[in-house]
Amino acid sequence: MMDQSTSENVQRLPATDDEFGGVVVEMKEHMDSDVFRTLLKASMSQWKLQGKKGVWIKLPIHLSNLVDTVVKEGFEYHHAEPKYLMLLCWIPKTNNPIPANASHIVRVGAIVLNDKGEMLVVQEKMGILRGLWKISTGTVHQGEDITAGVIREVKEETGIDTEFVEVLAFSQEHNVFFGKSEVLFLCMMCPLSFEIQIQETEIEAARWMPLEDYEAQLSVQEQVLRKYIIELCKAKVERGYSGFSPSPVTTDSNGNPSFIYFNKEDLNKKILDNSVNQV
Repeated sequence: MMDQSTSENVQRLPATDDEFGGVVVEMKEHMDSDVFRTLLKASMSQWKLQGKKGVWIKLPIHLSNLVDTVVKEGFEYHHAEPKYLMLLCWIPKTNNPIPANASHIVRVGAIVLNDKGEMLVVQEKMGILRGLWKISTGTVHQGEDITAGVIREVKEETGIDTEFVEVLAFSQEHNVFFGKSEVLFLCMMCPLSFEIQIQETEIEAARWMPLEDYEAQLSVQEQVLRKYIIELCKAKVERGYSGFSPSPVTTDSNGNPSFIYFNKEDLNKKILDNSVNQV
């Protein structure tokens, strides 16, 4: 459908205003390239006169024939998903302040210890860590909480059910996946089952391994990370090291909570100490 301007009698592409002074065009129905080009030019002229800033055009995969037309009008790729491409044109003659597409991948690593002090480890079938015993790791899915993501990864790779305890630490690494950076959350997990059933498509083997055997691996891959994993395990078991636990802070329109992660033990201790001092 086309948007008809009653005051200026100019046909434009259907668009909605965003909260930052721009517009969003979400194309859904098939449109001839020549017709689309005419409407886009007219729309851009109107939006410039109206002082609009960023213009977003969302093209579903079945309208990929319009990509060339959009690019020739000064648009650039912003991001792509399996079913659509999002393009952006920043109209003002100023630096574009709109953030680039997501710069980081969020991954989780599971530190799972049993009552014997053994850690759950796996060997992957592919990748540079193939043949090395390592903790279960994986990418957090879109819309998935860290706690749910790490529980899922352990279950998928080893068949072990776990309970999230806390985030012990996190690391950041750059240029990991097509130039993206990575944040890895190391999570302490409590096992709820112990019989291993590996994910045969990705995992070569899995076992419960003594910490000293895990530490003694000679491979330089993950050497520094492995050192810190061992130190974190010892600090947690022997000295009561406290990591970060989630607390809900807000809820979106669909009822999904957002979380803040912090050291609850130390915070509660501080609050208790302050209360005692005030008595």
